[in-house]
Amino acid sequence: MDLDSLRFANLSDLDAAITDWEQMVAKLKILQEDAEDDLKAKSDKANWAGENATVTRAFVDKTAAEFADAHTQADTIKKIVTDTRGELVSYRTQLNEAIDRGLKKNLTVRDTGEGTFTVTMNIHPDRAAKGTTVPEHSQQDVDAFRDEIQNIMKKATESDTSAAKVLTLLVGQAKSGFSGASYADRDSAAKAVEEAETVAKILKKDAHDVTLTELNTLNTTLAAYRNDPLFAERFATQVEPKRVLEFYAGVADPYQGMGRDPKFHEQAKQLQKNLGITLGTATLSDSDKMQTWEADMVKLGPERLGIDDANDPTGFGVMSNLMRFGDYDDQFLNSYGDKLLAYDKERNVEDMSPWINNWNQGDLNFWDKNDRGRDPMTGFMEALGHNPDASTQFFAQPEGAGDTVDKDGELNEHLKYLTQERIWLADQTPDGDDKFNAGKDALGHALESATTGYAYDADPMTGKDPLHPGSADHRTAATAGVMEQVAYLYGSDKGPEMLHKQSELADSLGKMGAAYIDDIDYSLSGIGNHALDDSAYPAKYAGRANFGNEGAVNFLSVLGQSETSHGVVSAAQHLYTLSALDAFPATSEANIDNAHDAMTTGAEARGILDHSRVQQAETTYKDDAEQANKSLGRSGDWVKLGAGVVVGGGIAAIPLPGSTAAALVVAPMAADTVGDMVNTFIGHEVDKSIDDAEQDATEKSQMTSQEFYNKGTDQLGSTYEAYLKENPELGDSTDFRDWTQDLENGYDLGSSQNDYRGRAPYKG
Repeated sequence: MDLDSLRFANLSDLDAAITDWEQMVAKLKILQEDAEDDLKAKSDKANWAGENATVTRAFVDKTAAEFADAHTQADTIKKIVTDTRGELVSYRTQLNEAIDRGLKKNLTVRDTGEGTFTVTMNIHPDRAAKGTTVPEHSQQDVDAFRDEIQNIMKKATESDTSAAKVLTLLVGQAKSGFSGASYADRDSAAKAVEEAETVAKILKKDAHDVTLTELNTLNTTLAAYRNDPLFAERFATQVEPKRVLEFYAGVADPYQGMGRDPKFHEQAKQLQKNLGITLGTATLSDSDKMQTWEADMVKLGPERLGIDDANDPTGFGVMSNLMRFGDYDDQFLNSYGDKLLAYDKERNVEDMSPWINNWNQGDLNFWDKNDRGRDPMTGFMEALGHNPDASTQFFAQPEGAGDTVDKDGELNEHLKYLTQERIWLADQTPDGDDKFNAGKDALGHALESATTGYAYDADPMTGKDPLHPGSADHRTAATAGVMEQVAYLYGSDKGPEMLHKQSELADSLGKMGAAYIDDIDYSLSGIGNHALDDSAYPAKYAGRANFGNEGAVNFLSVLGQSETSHGVVSAAQHLYTLSALDAFPATSEANIDNAHDAMTTGAEARGILDHSRVQQAETTYKDDAEQANKSLGRSGDWVKLGAGVVVGGGIAAIPLPGSTAAALVVAPMAADTVGDMVNTFIGHEVDKSIDDAEQDATEKSQMTSQEFYNKGTDQLGSTYEAYLKENPELGDSTDFRDWTQDLENGYDLGSSQNDYRGRAPYKG
């Protein structure tokens, strides 16, 4: 900034701009509220059909979000401009006051252009008027005056140029639409950019020359700013993609860890997370620089980095470990994944893995003892597991598929390859579980994300989910399209073998089945695929999943084979039926009919699950009745899950044993609020015989198939009695007295039809 520009600055244009932005912010706030409370609210309540159910609703949702981003961006711009204007006024005042003080010592400044100036005497003593005494000054006064002016101009220039920089970066965040980046003032935005430029210099160094102090500084700064949009973009674009990969590989596995201070291990671990999240935030920017950065990173995927560290990994080998953490741009992940799968398919040869082999000893993952990070597909699946929109796109149902998936031609090629064709090898560390395959587990996480709309390890009740805060049903026609494919694959004749050879997916499959239990019941509710019960099972979202009657039976029969998935889906089924009874109190004939159908269809689903569980236990432990009975005993433990259920926003969060956020099951509810029927399960007192069996292995081993079935019918009977207790006027109804037989028939139908429908137990 030139001295005269600041000294004689006319800020009226800036004042007018601030006024315009203030008015714009106020107007956009009204539009944001209208879009959210009127436009989107009406869209959410509307009963869309056909393309409107997907295209129009998605457009409305996106439009409402854009109004919110527009308001945020305008408010941030207003704050930055206002803050900058205030600073410039302050610096102009300081400059003029300094000049006035200089005049008292016969000193002044002259603008010499291009940000330079010179200090001169105001009046040369030889030219002073006769009788005029010119103030004297020393060289020290000259130097002090010069330094003061220079310091003011430096600060003013920094304020002006940094404001221009952050505003340019802010606007560039979204090529079309608006950025949701928010800053309170120019200082905070400028500070983020400055910090990014400072720590980016560390990445430009040779990783072997970086000190522990520098790594700590890098980690501390990244941890503080990793979710800051301007920081993340500025940081990423200061370092070429290849350099980022070389640096992390060098820190993580320098010459396979020889001769490195053990403290570097913890710094490398934190760097994996902090750097991963920061790069993810950076990819959310639409700026030209970031688009180029992302394209270059994808191109690097198949290439060797040409380094000594980590066995000279490919770009895929390093980047997949960084993207385990963070929210990455959907298009970037899909482009990256397309290239990774194409590369992987060409090398998917028995005993010839390009990733997990004796000569690849590079360790690039610090967060799982069962996963060294050698297989990049694992890290990529984890990235999809944290990014629901990206995973839903990656496994999207092909165009032209029918109402339900009933043939292989309607399967997504990525999904078909990863579930049926790819050779997944275990990659555990020396102290890991050699029977556990982290890659298959990560595939399950990606499918959970793609089908439920939640990051697989999100807590839907606390909002601890960067993508979808708060509780709600996030299913859409697109997520349902992925779920239909999953149900078809694992409900196929190969399903039992797939489940048992991919046992790491059992919990994920159970969570997916639980998330769609209402749609599964709906598919069971008719006669074949006819007369489906829309009244008892109204759609909770547009474009609901359609499994077909046979498809629902097949899928449930496979889920029932696993102790894990059987328990998860049984709990979700029981809870959904109870919520339906809360939703349909006996206040009308229609409600009574719906309650009846919800109970009988739920009983049928339970029968399928329980019969499959009994058959599989008997098949797996055919020579050991005690082990078979213990297995059934464990399967009865699912009733304990009710003690930790939390309900809100039309969904329930069901904790699995040893629950963490990653072990929460998101299941739909028929009613948005908790009623008396649901309360019979929440906080449920555990069946004493099962509780005692935990203390006595001998007792627990006595859970025979007959007792297992008896417990199933007894639970249905308890539900029946609870509904009667809530609606005592039904006791005199002849039709209601027939419900006991209907429920028993439903449970028996579910059990018996497994003999001629559904999938047989796995005998491998």
